[in-house]
Amino acid sequence: MTLLPDSLPDAEAQCQQLAEAIRPSLSKNPALVGIFSGGVWIAERLRALLGLADEIGMIDVSFYRDDFAEKGLHPQCRPTTIPFDVQDRHIILVDDVLYTGRTTRAAINELFDYGRPASVQLAVLADRGGRELPIDKSFEAWEVTLGEGANLVLESNPQGLLAWRLENA
Repeated sequence: MTLLPDSLPDAEAQCQQLAEAIRPSLSKNPALVGIFSGGVWIAERLRALLGLADEIGMIDVSFYRDDFAEKGLHPQCRPTTIPFDVQDRHIILVDDVLYTGRTTRAAINELFDYGRPASVQLAVLADRGGRELPIDKSFEAWEVTLGEGANLVLESNPQGLLAWRLENA
């Protein structure tokens, strides 16, 4: 379906849906790692909804992007923080939108710099198709097709509530 600006779903409700999709698959030793910035916001929600004790990990893939030499450093680069041992953990990598797969690839590359996880699953709020790499999600809340030049952006308002915005290039 082509998305119309007035048909954006409730991102907070989607976080609930995503948690319910993940719950039956939780392993004995799960850990959440969010990709800045939307993935971190979602991972924080999932941690609370799933009742997980460990703090979430946060990854900034800026230095791991395959287009780093072309685009340079993102102006809002943040430090990656993994507050737990990655070795042999069942990692759920969390992002807001899955599109080409390049951000996910970069996050997995960086994650392996911290150790060798037992498994890595990908959870996203929105899958917009358009893969350029053989990457797929394990959990999703929404499959969407956007018109040419359109981008889906997850925002956090001053109260911390998540909402989708449609952006045209």
